[in-house]
Amino acid sequence: MAQSWLQLSIRTGAADIDTFSNFVIERGSPGIVVKRDGLDAFFPRSRNDAALRREVRRFVDAHARHTVRAREPRLRWKVIQQENWQQSWKRFIKPRRVGESFWVTPPWLTPPQFRRRRVITIEPGMAFGTGTHVTTRACMEFLEIVRARVGAGKFTGLDVGTGSGILAIALALLGASEIRAIDNDPVAVKVAAENLHINRVVEKVRLSATKLGSIRQTFTVVVANLTAETIGELAEGLQRRVAPGGYLILSGILHQRASAIVGLFGEKFRLLERRRRQEWVTLLLRRKD
Repeated sequence: MAQSWLQLSIRTGAADIDTFSNFVIERGSPGIVVKRDGLDAFFPRSRNDAALRREVRRFVDAHARHTVRAREPRLRWKVIQQENWQQSWKRFIKPRRVGESFWVTPPWLTPPQFRRRRVITIEPGMAFGTGTHVTTRACMEFLEIVRARVGAGKFTGLDVGTGSGILAIALALLGASEIRAIDNDPVAVKVAAENLHINRVVEKVRLSATKLGSIRQTFTVVVANLTAETIGELAEGLQRRVAPGGYLILSGILHQRASAIVGLFGEKFRLLERRRRQEWVTLLLRRKD
C-alpha cells in the first residue's frame, strides 16, 4: 500500500515562520514548503498522528501567549496520498550560499561552481540542519571566523546536537584536525552518518550518541545549535569542553533569551559577537583563560 501523508498548513505572520519551521523539522517533518503567509509541512502517517496534532497545537498556543502579533496562527490538517509528493516539494529546495566558504545543496541538484566555495550535500530528512535555517547559517559563518583566527589544521571541534551533521561537515571542510559530533536522537545519528558518507568526511568525524558529560577532552571550538533551554541545562558541560583560549558558538536562541544565556557564560567567557537574524540570536564567545 502506498504511503499516505499528513499535510499541516500553518498560516501566520512572517516573524513566526522560522520558529514554526524549526519546530516541525525537529518533530520529524522531512519536507517543508515556506510561503509568504506561513508554511506547509508534511509528516508520514502513523499511529502517533493524534499525539502529533496535540503537540503542534500546544506549541503554537504556547508561542502565541508569549508573542505580540497582528493575528493568531491558523492550523489546517489534511491527508494526501504518496503520488508525486517527493517531487512536488523538492522543487522548492535550492542550492544555498552560506558564508564565504560554502554551497549547501540537496543531492539531486548541482550547485553553481565557484573555486573558493566548498560544497556540502545534505539530504533533507528527519533531523534538523539543512543549511536553510538562519541559526545553522550563522553557526557556519562563526566557524569561518574561528578558522580564520586559528588557521586550518590548527583547531579541533565538537558539535553538540549535530542533527543532520552539517556543522561537523563544515568543520571538516574548514580543516579541523579532529572532530567529534554527538546527538542523543538515534534518528539524527543515522541521518548524520549518511550525510558524513555523502560528503566523504566519515574518517574525519567521530559520530556517536555519547552524552556531553561523558566526554573528557577539550576542543578549540565547541558549537551547539540547540535551544536556550537546552543550552542552559548543558551550560556547565559546554564550558568544560572548551580549551583555554578556545571558542564557543551557541545558537537556536530566541532573542528575548540571549542576554540570559550570555550571563550564564559571562564569568569564564567573553562575548565576541552577537548576531541576530529575525527572532534568532547566535553567539560567538571566547574562553578567557
